[in-house]
Amino acid sequence: MIELKPHPYGDGETPLSGWLAMPEASPRASVLVFPTIANLTPRVAEKAALLARMGYIAFVADYYGDAVSGGDVQGLAASLRKDSAVYRRRLGAALDALAALPQSRQLPRAAIGFCMGGQAALEMARAGHDLAAVVSFHGLLETSAPARPGDRIIPRILVCHGDKDPLVPRSHVRAFMQEMDDADARWHLHVYSTALHGFTDPANDGRPLDAVAYDASADRQSWAAMTSLFDEIFN
Repeated sequence: MIELKPHPYGDGETPLSGWLAMPEASPRASVLVFPTIANLTPRVAEKAALLARMGYIAFVADYYGDAVSGGDVQGLAASLRKDSAVYRRRLGAALDALAALPQSRQLPRAAIGFCMGGQAALEMARAGHDLAAVVSFHGLLETSAPARPGDRIIPRILVCHGDKDPLVPRSHVRAFMQEMDDADARWHLHVYSTALHGFTDPANDGRPLDAVAYDASADRQSWAAMTSLFDEIFN
């Protein structure tokens, strides 16, 4: 059975607590996993373990460090994201920690994320990181520092989006498409007509939030889309 193990790292003087899942056989690639706004959740842990069973090194990032203990994650997230340079540096610290692993140094790398983590994965692409792919599951598409014509976006991009997500209206989707086209990015967009925000987590059905709900079909189809893209890239 594959288990996640704590793996400390840092962003400057801020200590962070990542989680690492290793495959039993030789890894195909390494995948940075950006969690939801709540940091590591049971569902994100399940997805990371599944990646390891598929043959990938999976490293779950930490947004907040010790500040999250008893803290207001909405406030912590807003503070982190208000400065795109600070936000991207925090995200990049997780990629540096993954790249520093001896088992990962010679491997191609990808990043995926859920909700806020989907936005984080896309920020990695916008920031020019050398990744083979980034995948956003019901992620936020807005950014305070959009890619511009001439920017170098390296990874293949897959966005899996619920059309009923009130946090990401169609205007955001259209703006994202235009942004990616202007930057000559290679992107895929999968839209699930009935899905709300957070459609990959069954626990969302028990949360008193109208914006979120689990959608089993969108969960399966989006994971299959990621798997297919990874198989194509990491053959």
